[in-house]
Amino acid sequence: MALELQERNGMVIDSHAPEVMEKGWNGGKNLDDDGREKRTGTVVTASAHIITAVIGSGVLSLAWAMAQLGWVAGPAVLIGFSIITWFTSTLLADGYRSPDPLSGRRNYTYMDVVRSNLGGMKVQLCGIAQYTNLIGVTIGYTITASISMVAIIRSNCFHKHGHGVHCYTSNYPFMIIFACFQIVLSQVPNFHKLSWLSIVAAVMSFAYSSIGVGLSIAKVAEKGHHVGTTLTGVIVGVDVTSTEKVWRTFQAIGNIAFAYSYSTVLIEIQDTLKSSPPENESMKKASFIGVSMTTFFYMLCGIMGYAAFGNDAPGNFLTGFGFYEPFWLIDIANFCIAVHLIGAYQVFCQPIFGKFEGYCNQRWPENGFIMNEYAVPIPFYGSYFINFFRLTWRTVYVIVTSVIAMLFPFFNDFLGLMGAASFWPLTVYFPIEMHIAQAKLHKFSSRWIWLKVMSWACLIVSIIAFAGSAQGLIADLKTYKPFKVQH
Repeated sequence: MALELQERNGMVIDSHAPEVMEKGWNGGKNLDDDGREKRTGTVVTASAHIITAVIGSGVLSLAWAMAQLGWVAGPAVLIGFSIITWFTSTLLADGYRSPDPLSGRRNYTYMDVVRSNLGGMKVQLCGIAQYTNLIGVTIGYTITASISMVAIIRSNCFHKHGHGVHCYTSNYPFMIIFACFQIVLSQVPNFHKLSWLSIVAAVMSFAYSSIGVGLSIAKVAEKGHHVGTTLTGVIVGVDVTSTEKVWRTFQAIGNIAFAYSYSTVLIEIQDTLKSSPPENESMKKASFIGVSMTTFFYMLCGIMGYAAFGNDAPGNFLTGFGFYEPFWLIDIANFCIAVHLIGAYQVFCQPIFGKFEGYCNQRWPENGFIMNEYAVPIPFYGSYFINFFRLTWRTVYVIVTSVIAMLFPFFNDFLGLMGAASFWPLTVYFPIEMHIAQAKLHKFSSRWIWLKVMSWACLIVSIIAFAGSAQGLIADLKTYKPFKVQH
């Protein structure tokens, strides 16, 4: 039974795929040119994956980021990050097949792309940056989902008892509930089976973003509404000290960088696409659609959130209770956030699962605990195949990341730190370096120079954003006591 399933999933064929292709094997009815199960992804499903990955918890902090940067720098930084992300994603998409982007051998992960185009120590550096970021994002999404669940309880409490009461509720039980959902969903074998979840999550992201924009517009339209907004954001000496202004600016840049972090899963998303039309063409279209739509919503959420709250914008504009009524609409928005993050968590953790399990399969191919699959009949579904290694280690991963989220439940600082740490290496540096290698650009040619200048400029931005977020996280840790509910 175990061997039968391995062959069905392409696990036996995969290990010999290059040799099979060299002998002229052109695949079967349900298999692709590399011997794996035929990919069926389209521009629509890839766009849904991207939107699910991009419109995440980052959108909720954009009003706060705009308040730190102001009317001039805020939109400029947001548009700048979107253009850079879209451009470098087109470069990265060409690396899925190498050496030729149309007919070359497939690279299944970001690390495979780096290995094919750059090699050496850069492969290990890419792996450290990518998987650290993926783990960090799953921790961040656990924090954000619990905050949104708690916001539903608090919203109803404020509606019932008035806005002046405390209505404190612990995040920890809701982190556990979120983890339980993830333990179940993590048993989905691979990324290719998650299209339905990403489409649901993408719809949820549009729903809560639209609600947030609508509530902001309604607040701005209120009679007598007036809040302090400026061209440069929070005012030194009035809202913050000069030192706080600098650190908050850096942190805001990190938050915006985090809001565009999907390069870590771009290759894995591209690996779900069918081969006709060429995967890189479909991925470039999906990236344009995904980044354009998310930037449109980001601008609306950031600008309207800043217009609604001014320089006092909360760190999370749907759970920071700038809005109290209508409470039921706020409940719906936060429910949509939680559902969206359930799907987004899987988009970011599936590459981790695939990488570790692939390593173990190659390292211990005769180990029954790792390799064997057992059929379990499920009414109205058919047979579901359980692998005890997959069940055990994925459950442990979810539990460990949830415990870490409980230890460090700092929303804005955590987002900024993850965004700053991963933006330059994964979104900018590696795509540019691989493009230079793949296109064989001459050193000091005009294109080589401006690509290098862009890379170095983004490195400087990432360093200052990382410094700001690290400073905020250190400040929070000085007064924080783990597993203690704040009163």
